[in-house]
Amino acid sequence: MNTKKIFLTLAFIFIAGASAFAQRFAYVDSEYILKHIPEYVSAQKQLEDMSEKWQKEVDARYSGIERMYKAYQQDQVMLSDEMRKKREDEIVQKERETKEFQKKIFGFEGDLYKERLKLIKPIQERVSKAIQAIAESQNLDVVLDKGSEVTFLYSNPRLDKSNDVITRLGYKPEALAK
Repeated sequence: MNTKKIFLTLAFIFIAGASAFAQRFAYVDSEYILKHIPEYVSAQKQLEDMSEKWQKEVDARYSGIERMYKAYQQDQVMLSDEMRKKREDEIVQKERETKEFQKKIFGFEGDLYKERLKLIKPIQERVSKAIQAIAESQNLDVVLDKGSEVTFLYSNPRLDKSNDVITRLGYKPEALAK
């Protein structure tokens, strides 16, 4: 009988200890959430329209270059060396300008990217704040995003062991913005 009490006590301690270290996880599907926000849907449509308009402009510029090149090929035999060089330079210059325009619009941190940030970022921040509020009110430790690669949208700061790792590596943690 004594062994039975010891076994039950140990089992209770083990279960209580395990639940004390248990973390509460949850997930959200950010794509699903965003599709339910009218401002997001409207912003996406606006971005698509801008992208189409700019792409048509790029395509028109390349068509113009193609026409210039075909005209050059037809006239090439009748042109002097100086005229041939001048026309080639014009074509190359137009092509360079078009590529620069395309990069300015669609490139890394181009106009389309800036518009996306301006329109979408405030909505994403609102969603993030809502997720954080729900996580805190429901005592969740970690919230993952099902809609994309696993992304931490919220994690309980007490679970952050970054400073412990820095200290263990022999450095002094500083209050840097994360």
